[in-house]
Amino acid sequence: MNAEPQIASELPLPGRVRAHVLIPFMIITLIWGSTWLVIRDQLGVVPSMWSVAYRFITASVVMFAVAAVTRTPLRVGREAWPLILLVGLTQFVINFNLVYRAEAYVTSGLVAVIFALLLVPNAILARIFLKQGLSMPFLLGSIVAMGGIGLLFAHELKLDGADNGAVLTGIGLSLVSVCSASIANVAQATERARSIPIIALIAWSMVVGAAADAAIAFATAGPPVFDPRPGYIAGILYLGVIASALAFLLYYRIIREIGAARAAYSSVLIPVIAMALSTIFEGYRWSVTAALGGALTFVGLVLALRGRRA
Repeated sequence: MNAEPQIASELPLPGRVRAHVLIPFMIITLIWGSTWLVIRDQLGVVPSMWSVAYRFITASVVMFAVAAVTRTPLRVGREAWPLILLVGLTQFVINFNLVYRAEAYVTSGLVAVIFALLLVPNAILARIFLKQGLSMPFLLGSIVAMGGIGLLFAHELKLDGADNGAVLTGIGLSLVSVCSASIANVAQATERARSIPIIALIAWSMVVGAAADAAIAFATAGPPVFDPRPGYIAGILYLGVIASALAFLLYYRIIREIGAARAAYSSVLIPVIAMALSTIFEGYRWSVTAALGGALTFVGLVLALRGRRA
């Protein structure tokens, strides 16, 4: 496998690339910073698996419409299907089903903070499969960040009335979800991924994901259930059109521009928005332990990012 693009991703970004990436990077951060709270509102009447299926059915329709408007060919060769299946199953099935389940056990803000660790498996998998180097500052920063996450976990376990089993379940589901998302992220950095038109890759991956999501939902939760509440319908449209079709199109373009590790930098900023919204709308209770854990997490991730740039 050609390692040249990965070596280049360790160098400072040219000014033209920084300008080209900055706006979509900020849009993604703002969108995904709010999705955690919207997902929380989707839980209740409709089994989470069906909510995930509705989200990606909607996103698939939008992506095919985008392909039609932009006249992007959707035909792909047989050699592309292993990658499409990998992205579809890891990103749009395992990742999101576990995220929705996790939010039934812990606050949306805490799940978002755990997702800030996406940078770590992205870098490790890039090291294993793409031969990217890992600097000592990155490793030390990652250790500090994981220590901060540990303090946040301790805070959740100490809350009055907290079901420790439920908290640990939510944390475990979130961590597995992060690893699954990371696999899809790093797959985007391969030469094979770059050879497939990005709209076609996302469209077919979402079709695979939506079909698998619906099959899993039917097998585990029975026939489709839908909530006619306007807030639920608006949530499906927001998550499917804005947070999936638009956001993943922008995000995967960024991955191809600057690599999976740098693209994951947004995961450091997203929890700031998510935790603020969780505090306002979910009544998340901060303590000294939680505040220290949050601070350590962000300091560690900033140190890790400095290591990656170096």
